[in-house]
Amino acid sequence: MKLPRITDYPHHISCIDTELLRTGLACCYLLRSGDRYAFIECGTALSVPGLMRVLEQRGIAPEQVSYVMPTHVHLDHAGGAGQLLRRLPDAKLVIHPRGARHMIDPTKLIEGATAVYGAENLAAMYGEIVPVPEQRVIVANDGFKLDFSGRELLFLDAPGHARHHYAIWDAESRGIFSGDVFGLSYREADGPMGPYLFPTTTPVQFEPQAWAQTLDRFLALDPAYVYLTHYGRVGNVRHLAHGLRRGIAAYERLARHHAAAPDRHAAIKEALMAHALQELQAMNAPLSEQQARDLLAFDMELNTQGLEVWLDKEKAA
Repeated sequence: MKLPRITDYPHHISCIDTELLRTGLACCYLLRSGDRYAFIECGTALSVPGLMRVLEQRGIAPEQVSYVMPTHVHLDHAGGAGQLLRRLPDAKLVIHPRGARHMIDPTKLIEGATAVYGAENLAAMYGEIVPVPEQRVIVANDGFKLDFSGRELLFLDAPGHARHHYAIWDAESRGIFSGDVFGLSYREADGPMGPYLFPTTTPVQFEPQAWAQTLDRFLALDPAYVYLTHYGRVGNVRHLAHGLRRGIAAYERLARHHAAAPDRHAAIKEALMAHALQELQAMNAPLSEQQARDLLAFDMELNTQGLEVWLDKEKAA
């Protein structure tokens, strides 16, 4: 079997495609410090064989991997954690306090994902989700500092996309591993004006005000780079953060505008897509309208679902 796509960055950081749905949609990162390694994100259970092939190809013994660190428990980030830990005998799972119980007993996680995707699609996309032994779990509260073989990693509570979400500040690379809370940016859309970055409002914990505070914390660190799970490393962080704030505000506005539409879901989804197409055109992105629609269709469906949950919560409040 072929290796997943790998991009090597400075500071001993490698981006590995976790091969979710297509090439270039989701990744994890392999960090090295001395002769020890750590995964930030791990993809799905179906990603695990590819990650193990990368270790083998690079001459890294499974025993050299010390940590697996999903930024949150959504399945494209953490679904493969239990399967991966079974293959990494000395690794510990480092997880947000709100996510730990779902890794130890993934029953509710599976039920929630089944409600979104359906049982058949869930199995096809994410594989078998297995529990992580409690004794192998490290809970990373806000401000937790991990000594990764002399390389300090700082964990920041990072709500906005999900309440069980942390981000990791790596002082060595002056980079933030942001999970989903710095948005999504696919390399196919890169153009002369740089990356196109947009929010992800996947169900069920989109919280715009908390998200703004998370971005403030990120910028206070003056990062040189953000390492996105979807997809890869981006720079020009302040500029992208400003665009992401505008994107979140646009999502709020569009969702409220179409809240009373007869077919609310279809109306919001097409409004989000139209907004993205307009932005891509303004940036001279190298995509036709149909290519852009195909690239973004999956995310716009999930974003619409999340915005509908948010609207219903606002109405009930």
